[in-house]
Amino acid sequence: MPSTTMPMLKTYPKSINLDRAKLAAAIDALNDCAQACTACADGCLSEDMVADLTKCIRTDLDCADICTTTVRVLSRHTGYDANLSRSLLEACATACKSCGDECARHADMHEHCRICADACRACERACRDLLATMS
Repeated sequence: MPSTTMPMLKTYPKSINLDRAKLAAAIDALNDCAQACTACADGCLSEDMVADLTKCIRTDLDCADICTTTVRVLSRHTGYDANLSRSLLEACATACKSCGDECARHADMHEHCRICADACRACERACRDLLATMS
């Protein structure tokens, strides 16, 4: 099923002070990352050596929460606050880097960590791409 992000952005009746294509890409990457991080944390909890994955679980859950909050704020345009959006995107890029690095440490042993690391890297790039367009 194709994403509804761009069709929804196109329906917004007023101007949006962001590049809509980059905004849509960031929203989609944020949603994908939040889902991957949540599923990865759950996968880690099911592993036999769960105690060795404590940091991975924590970074997964932190990243998922930050991505979810960021996507919600970026999906609202009425009364837009560029400073808030910028701060959230920066926090999200930081969380995605941290989580991607941690998951990459386990990627050879756990496929869910490899997939999550890839989603985190893509989300970090999308957040930084959107940040680069903000004045």
